[in-house]
Amino acid sequence: MRIIFVRHGEPDYEKDCLTETGKKQAAAAAVRLEREGITEIYSSPNGRAAQTAGFTAERLGLPVETLDYMHEISWGGPGIPEEGHPWTLSDWMITREDFDFYHADWRQHPWFRDNVAVQYQNRLAAEFDALLLRQGYRHEGTRYLCETDRQKTIAVFSHGGSGACVLAHLLALPFPYVCTVMPYDFTSVIILEFPVCKGEYVHPRIELFNDCAHIRGLSDGIKFQKDSEPGELPG
Repeated sequence: MRIIFVRHGEPDYEKDCLTETGKKQAAAAAVRLEREGITEIYSSPNGRAAQTAGFTAERLGLPVETLDYMHEISWGGPGIPEEGHPWTLSDWMITREDFDFYHADWRQHPWFRDNVAVQYQNRLAAEFDALLLRQGYRHEGTRYLCETDRQKTIAVFSHGGSGACVLAHLLALPFPYVCTVMPYDFTSVIILEFPVCKGEYVHPRIELFNDCAHIRGLSDGIKFQKDSEPGELPG
């Protein structure tokens, strides 16, 4: 099985929709994804992600299933600098502190211990595991028990934050580390492959990361939302 993660196109964050450039990026992504053999499309409920998914869904003639939990994350907490912005803080942990992600617990770091982003990461991990179970992969520790013999490709349209949370979980990597060393642009294509070996334990493999060739000339480079998303942590 292959999971294709696609970040939304260039957005108008205030209106939660795509800009005209974002629409062109989404249309280009749809052409790019046409040859991937996608059979199922999932999307965040946020307008910018749903609108991006719509271009691919229309081109492939497929419905879009909304994953409410994949909406963009919030961040912040009392006394945390930079309003708790995970990408800025993650970069500081590496460049200013030389933080040891191999032996130290990033969840206990003062910038993340009470950061609401961690609650989102926990929730997204559990919810995405449930989706994987529906697809025939049972998450146990850092490996997956394959319970299916189906070969398929699904696409998930989401965001820089929620996508990073899920990638960190699936690849068993620290969330702040992923934020810093694995950035990706608008409508970038990321592909993880889960081997189909029914009855055996497997682990995901990175087939492709941050493929942006389809938006060459339509992007100024990687950008992250600086302000926290409004709203409460999903129940």
